[in-house]
Amino acid sequence: MRSRSFPGFSKEGLAFLRSLKRHNNREWFQERKGIYESELKTPMNRLIATLAEDFENFAPEMVASPKASAYRIYRDTRFSKNKTPYKTHVAAVFPRQGLGKHEGAGFYLHVGCDEVLIGGGLYMPLPEDLAALRSHISDNWGQLRSIVKSRSFRRLLGDITGEQLVRVPRGYAADHPGGDYLRMKQFLAGRSLEPEVAGTPEFYALAVETFRTMLPLIRFLNEPIVRRHRIRERQDAMLR
Repeated sequence: MRSRSFPGFSKEGLAFLRSLKRHNNREWFQERKGIYESELKTPMNRLIATLAEDFENFAPEMVASPKASAYRIYRDTRFSKNKTPYKTHVAAVFPRQGLGKHEGAGFYLHVGCDEVLIGGGLYMPLPEDLAALRSHISDNWGQLRSIVKSRSFRRLLGDITGEQLVRVPRGYAADHPGGDYLRMKQFLAGRSLEPEVAGTPEFYALAVETFRTMLPLIRFLNEPIVRRHRIRERQDAMLR
């Protein structure tokens, strides 16, 4: 089925992000907040809503809504050495239904002054979710390899990346054939494009193409996590 369309972000919106990088302070932002609202926040919400319609056709378990998906442009500076108050990109995440915004594997995109990033994966799994995933990989490493080594995945996304251990984790053979995947603590993939791409009608098609290609990986990563969460929910229900 043909995907829907999104016209892209305006030149004014992309120019706003470039200027924000040079003038990242509250006074400058407040004077131009209307530009942010009309040229970045509103189009991002429109993009999310359009993706929600396409997800119904090829990824119905993935959530796309402004409330669940859109990130605020305001930075949390409490624990950061970088005290600039605003991000220089607008971003959205698309989690798996039934999991929290930052639980499990999901899709991600951002439009920034330096790049457009479209991708996703599993960024910060809970320790118990990572343990369940490693068990899943141990039993099904060939399936994971076939996903990430497929021609379409490698053409668009290259390989999966992320933090990893130096050695195969305890409990698994050091020479396990899926050892490279068992060592991973994050499972990330994506494509980086020039920021101008976000201002073209082709941007939306690139996003859908990327998410379609990533979907088998997202589903593989989420399978044991969803299963573990459902077991925990049943156990909690029995204790009530």
